[in-house]
Amino acid sequence: MNPKIDRRNLLKSGLMAIGGMALAPHLSMGAFADAPFSLDPEHRIYRSPMVREHFLPAGFKAPKLLTRLNANENPYGPPQSAQKAVMDSVKNGNRYAWKEMFDLVDKIAKKEGVPTDHIMMGPGSSDLLEKVAMVLFMNGGNVVSADPCYMSLIKVAESVGATWKAVPCTADWSHDLKAMEAAVDENTRLVYVCNPNNPTGAITTGKDLLDFCSRVSEKVPVFVDEAYIELAVGADTQSMVSLLAEKKNVIVARTFSKIMGMAGLRVGYMAALPAFLEKINKITRGGMGISYTSVFAASASLDDKDFQNVTRKLNHEAKQYLYKNLDKLGYKYIPSYTNFVLFPVTIPGEELLSKMTTKGIGIRAFDIQNRPWCRVSIGTMEEMKVFVNALGQLS
Repeated sequence: MNPKIDRRNLLKSGLMAIGGMALAPHLSMGAFADAPFSLDPEHRIYRSPMVREHFLPAGFKAPKLLTRLNANENPYGPPQSAQKAVMDSVKNGNRYAWKEMFDLVDKIAKKEGVPTDHIMMGPGSSDLLEKVAMVLFMNGGNVVSADPCYMSLIKVAESVGATWKAVPCTADWSHDLKAMEAAVDENTRLVYVCNPNNPTGAITTGKDLLDFCSRVSEKVPVFVDEAYIELAVGADTQSMVSLLAEKKNVIVARTFSKIMGMAGLRVGYMAALPAFLEKINKITRGGMGISYTSVFAASASLDDKDFQNVTRKLNHEAKQYLYKNLDKLGYKYIPSYTNFVLFPVTIPGEELLSKMTTKGIGIRAFDIQNRPWCRVSIGTMEEMKVFVNALGQLS
């Protein structure tokens, strides 16, 4: 029988401290966070037809994480401008941020080039992914997406009765847009695209995706998750927000968690046609989960172009350092347009996870098509040196 993991027991056992639940964000933070989940005999959870993720066994003893490279966080943020905004606004934390939220929506709408009624706020983009999944799939249907992909929307959709039509990525790990379009049928309620993709880091070119979204959105809504797009240095990509001006039924999610460095402050938004947002608003309100202080932090970080440029530059430099050393060590990585890199390893995933965690380094370990892979987030240059040194000791 597959063992069940309970979150209270995880807290007691210390697995939370070593990143155990950070390894499955759609389970730990999602709408169904109270449900236990199953591990197979190899201490893996089922993520998709192609992917399994490794967890450490409950009795595993590990030191405190010194280098946290398992959650795709921005190691440089929040920016000083956002920190000051939090300190200046916290004295009014007894108030609801109604007007201030409207001001933030105005600023975001101007940035995206859409009317304000095209914007819905949420405490991070994952919250909005899950809200869309709950509303669209209450009466069943199927969702089409790539495999692998970010699982937050998929897992919630399945939990409320949807089926998932998983379409394997192409040989270069981009979305197989032709196969995804062919997978759409009369029961499809949504097509989900994460670009750049998580956990692969790969990109689907902007023109191809724009053509796909324009065409397919005439049949069903297309949700494009652009959480990492601002980190896509050198990529042939573009935001799909422009399609809203053509009245295309696309939904675009963005987050302040990555380039803005605000993962713990929880702010995100989605842009969509007002008629689509109204469907969501009839069931659940988008911005209620955002704190007063986070609204001000988001507004400040949105204006802080210098911080965004520095983050993009330092992330790219640290990633290039990682590439260089992976090449030296003989690892064949997937070129990434995000703040993480996925590459196959030569030791079993649980052994990799165990050895890295013992060294105080948090990473993610997957089996993709029954082959072990490591996903490492891009930290500071010093953190990447620590990781590379540890990886070299395993080779």
